[in-house]
Formats: sequence, structure tokens, C-alpha cells
Amino acid sequence: REGIQVDREQQSDIALSLYLRSREREKESKKKGWGLIFELVFEERERERERERALKLKFCRSSGECFIVLVAVKALLINMVEHGGSEILSDSQSAEERLSRAQELVLMALAKAREVKGFAGRWKMIISKLEQIPARLSDLSSHPCFSKNLLCEEQLQAVSKTLNESVELAELCLVENHVGKLQMQSDLDALSAKLDLNLRDCALLIKTGVLGEVTLPSSETASANSVRELLARLQIGHLEAKHRALDSLVEVMKDDEKNVIDVLGRSNITALVQLLTATTSPRIREKAVTVICSLAESRNTENWLVSEGVLPPLIRLVESGTAMGKEKATISLQRLSMSPETARSIVGHGGVRPLIEICQTGDSVWQAAGACTLKNISVIPELRQSLAEEGIVKVMIDLLDSGILLGSKEYAAECLQNLTCTNESLRRSVMSEGGIRSLLAYLDGPLPQESAVGALRNLISSVSVDELVSLGILPRLVHVLQSGSLGAQHAAASAICRLCSSGEMKKLLGEAGCIPLLVKMLEAKSNNAREAAAQAVSSLVTLPQNRREVKRDEKSVPSLVHLLDPSPQNTAKKYAVLCLGLLASSKKCKRLMISYGSDWVFEEAVGDGCPGCEEVA
Repeated sequence: REGIQVDREQQSDIALSLYLRSREREKESKKKGWGLIFELVFEERERERERERALKLKFCRSSGECFIVLVAVKALLINMVEHGGSEILSDSQSAEERLSRAQELVLMALAKAREVKGFAGRWKMIISKLEQIPARLSDLSSHPCFSKNLLCEEQLQAVSKTLNESVELAELCLVENHVGKLQMQSDLDALSAKLDLNLRDCALLIKTGVLGEVTLPSSETASANSVRELLARLQIGHLEAKHRALDSLVEVMKDDEKNVIDVLGRSNITALVQLLTATTSPRIREKAVTVICSLAESRNTENWLVSEGVLPPLIRLVESGTAMGKEKATISLQRLSMSPETARSIVGHGGVRPLIEICQTGDSVWQAAGACTLKNISVIPELRQSLAEEGIVKVMIDLLDSGILLGSKEYAAECLQNLTCTNESLRRSVMSEGGIRSLLAYLDGPLPQESAVGALRNLISSVSVDELVSLGILPRLVHVLQSGSLGAQHAAASAICRLCSSGEMKKLLGEAGCIPLLVKMLEAKSNNAREAAAQAVSSLVTLPQNRREVKRDEKSVPSLVHLLDPSPQNTAKKYAVLCLGLLASSKKCKRLMISYGSDWVFEEAVGDGCPGCEEVA
């Protein structure tokens, strides 16, 4: 590597001398272990350099390569110290000893660097960075936890390693026939980057307070302290070290996610987001987004994630990540999009198109998460047109027809309900894509959902009643009143009110069997549901045929009288009064009303001008 050629006898002598000296010195003090060999290498190198100058060795090339056994042995020993002997170093050297060694190496590295004449620009930059190291080491050593913290010791070891590389490269540059110019430029650029990393990490250890977090006594458990150390390691060191910390963090979160979230800081969020953008490794991105996906559920970290710029890399993962990366990124966006501001940001960063593609081609989990995210975005009125321009209507209708999971279909129905809420052009778009048929087919399930009924209710005013009847809306509404959730029943009652536009339609609704189900709904726990049912009944009873149907139901009058409660929260009262006024023509019904104590209510209602109240009063 240093470009020196010597004869075989000299090679053997040098290697043997190095070996014997190391054995002698190790016997003197086993305690120093690998640290002794580390120092010995540099002592021997200095001796050899003096010997070379004295002998005025000439450089030459053999088969295009130059070699020397001494350098090979030295490189081997350094490699053993840096990798295989790291644990021994950790045990045998204190933090103060490492600090002293690093300070010596800084002086050596600066002295060597200033001797170099070639690559002046690069070495000038390297020297400026080397000159900053003493101040950073001083800041580090002045921390009260300096001698107790493993992170601090590891940082000193990393700095020393970089300084050793600086000395080696300076010596190579001092050799006239050193390695190729392009290779040396690349090595110097790499050294400069390592110095930047060392300087940044030293500053981070002080600035972020991780030294105190990891080592200072605390009432929290050892597990919490361990999590703090893992989170600190996400911010310092090279990429592979961060990768190992990320591996450990993923495992910890499987068992104790709450503990991780409790000790998480904003700087840790920043480090996780950077791992999504600063690496080309799919495995690292997968693990980083796995952690972010878990954190997205926590309201404590949602704002931090968004403010630290997590949305663009998540969208890129949805667009072109691995299978796991796409899944976790889509789920993360699903959770974050519940905030209106975040939903707007997702659209602003171009997230709609990748999410729509996920709904078209993704597997079941991606599909459901993508549909839910788009549903969350569709809640915001000003974003609906942007969604429509990307083709969301057809995609949601396709999901209703062939979504893999029931959740996907439910999110699609909710999205269509939001899209058709106020925008007439979107209603026409849903109808032209066959949305009414798909919504009606979806309602045939055993537990019809409110969203699909709500979407149909929104479309009633934009399509002819005859077409709706021909498509089979009436039996579907009856099915919802029988089997749907309370929210679905409420939506069905509201839809019936909108359908009561003619006597013929009222007759068809009565014949379909809606009236007994609406009367039963008058006893619902929800005030809104009772109001919708009372409004629907008041519309239907204007037809004599339907009025007779209501009279036959023995629960109708008691339920309607019960809705005469004068409480301001009772919004169903006005519709109950209308119904009872129309039913009062029957003496039997009138006696029932009076027996349930409704006469005083009607006396008050007369003054309000409610039709039919005079007869009862």
C-alpha cells in the first residue's frame, strides 16, 4: 500500500522484529492488551520510516503493484484492533486514557497533514476539520457523565480510528510514488466525510442531552434507560451502526411499544425520518417505516412526524417501495390523514395518485389503508375536486364491487358519501359510473352500513324516482330498517323523507313495509334517529292508506305522545305533533292521546299554529 519494495530477507526481518517486540511488550503488561499493539504499530512504522530514509530505498513496481510485508502486518493488526479487539479495548482502557490517546493522535494527524504538499485543497479542508476536534473533545470530557457513558467511549474510539486514517493517508501522500491520483482523491473525500460525522456526533452527544439521559440515575426502569440508549444511537455513528440500533428498537417495540413512545423525543423522530431519506437500503427503510407506523398511532408524536417532514418519504414508499414498505407507509398515511391539515399536506405533496394506484393494484391490507386515507381526505370539501380529477369516483365504485376486505368496501362507501354530499357534478359522475347499482348491491349484505345509505340519500335528488324504484331501492331501505345499525336506520329514514315527493311514492313505501319499522324506530335511544323516524312517519301519514296502517300499530300513539316532551333537545316534537294531529280524526286514537296526557301539549301547540292540533285540543 505504501509503495515500498524490499528484498525477501529484509521483509522477513521486519515482520519477525515486529512480532518479537509485540510479544515482549505484551509480557510486560497484559493489562494493556490490544491497546499496546495499537501503539506498537505506530512506533514500528516510525522506525521503519527512518530506516528507509537512511538506506535511501528506491521505489519500484512489480506487475503493476507495490507491496511491503510490514504494511500488510500493520494493516492486519489495526483491523484486529478495530474489529476483533474492540471488546478488549473497552475493558482495558478507561475513558480518560482514550481521551489522552485521541488528543495525541490529533497532534500527530495535524503535523503529518501540514507536511503534505499535494492535493492542497483537500488537505486544507481536512486540516480545518482536524483543528476543530480538540474543542469537541474538550466539550465531551467536561460533561459530568463523560467517564460513565458507553456512548462517549465509543465516540472516542470512532474519533481515534478516523485520526489514524488521517495519519496513514498523509504518509501515503508524502511518498513520491503513492497510489493512483483518483483513488487518493476518493480516500481523502471519504476521510473528510468521516471527520464531519465525528464532529457532528460529538456535538449531538452534548446538544441532545443523550449522555445524561442514558446514564443519570432515574426512577424509571432499566428498560426505559435501555430504550433511551437505543434512541440515542439512531442519531450518532455511521449508517450501519444506526441500522443495528434500529433492529434492536423494532424488537423492543414488539414487546413494549408504550415505553418507547413515553421516552421518545423530537430529535429521535428527526433521526427516524432521516433514515427514510438518507439511505438507499430497502431493509433500513422498511424497519424505519415500521417504527414510524407504530408512532403514527400516538397523538403525542403525530405533529412531530409531520413537522419533521415524514410525508414526502412516506408517499415515495407508497409509490415505489418494497411490499412491506408500501404497506407500512400506507398505514402511516391512513393514521396521519385523520388530521385535516395533514390531509391537505398529503394532497399538496402529490399523494393522491399513489394512493389511488394502491387501491387498484395493492393487496388487501394496502387497499384498505389506501381507501381509508382517501376517505379521510374526501372529508375536506375543497379537496374533493382534486380527488375527482385523479379518477377517485371509478376507483371507489370498483372497490364497492370487488374490494378484497369488507373494510375496503366500507371506506369506499364513506368516500362516495363525502364526495356526493354537496357537489352536484360529483353526484352526476357517481351516477354515470354506475354508482347507484353498486351501492344498492352493497346494501344486500347482512349488516348494511350507514355510509352506503347516506350516499344513496345524497343521490336521490339527482335521479328520477322511477329509476330508483326500478333499481330496487325500496326493499333495500326496508332491509336497512330491519337489520342495519342505528346510524344506518337513521340514514334510511332520512332517505324515505326525500322519496316522499308524491302520493304514489308514499303508497309504494307504505306497501313495502316501512311504516311498522319507522314506528318502532320512534323509541330509539338517539334523538336524531327519533327525529328522522317521526319526520318520515309525518310525511307518510298524509296518505289515508298509510294513516290506517299507523292506527293499527298499538305502539304508534304512545310512542308519538312520548315525543311531546317539551325539552329543547327534543327536536322530534314538531313532527310528533303533526302525526298526532292527523291521527286525531279517529276517536279511538284521540281517547288514547288524552289518556296518555297529551291534551295540555296540544293546547300549547294551538297557539303555535300546528295543523290538526285544534281538533285534539
